[in-house]
Amino acid sequence: MKIALISDTHSFLGKDVIKHLIEVDEIWHAGDIGNPKLIDQLEAINPLKAVYGNIDDKEVRITFPLNEIFYCEGVKVLMTHIGGYPGKYTKRLKALLQKHKPDLYICGHSHVCKVLKDKQLDLIHMNPGACGHEGFHQFRTMLLLECNKGKVEKLRLVELGKRGMKYTSE
Repeated sequence: MKIALISDTHSFLGKDVIKHLIEVDEIWHAGDIGNPKLIDQLEAINPLKAVYGNIDDKEVRITFPLNEIFYCEGVKVLMTHIGGYPGKYTKRLKALLQKHKPDLYICGHSHVCKVLKDKQLDLIHMNPGACGHEGFHQFRTMLLLECNKGKVEKLRLVELGKRGMKYTSE
């Protein structure tokens, strides 16, 4: 299954992101969606799994959970917005990781793209960075990956250009 992993759109979904979203089977959004209208826009492209982030309003929080735990082609996934990364997990997230033992842990929030292996908890951590324009990040990013027979494969970083360069939001 082909996945587009995005985060921190902050109400912005440009054509440069959309062109990648139409090529996948599912879209996963790791929080800070922004305007709830963006949900309809994403769902019109492909099936959507998402969590709410710290900037999301009541409407988004009613639509999506704080944590999403699911399987994708045999890969157990735990997705949340704020949780840290290997060696720097929040207390809340460390307890979730120890309880649920995912193969893949996804978060957003930092606006910094990271992919790390946590050897201690035997999982892969992914943060796709931010594909919106709001925040301190220099470059907009997202990740593309595939889940296949219990494995994460064909991981690809998509660099979307500098933050602040205005593209048409559609």
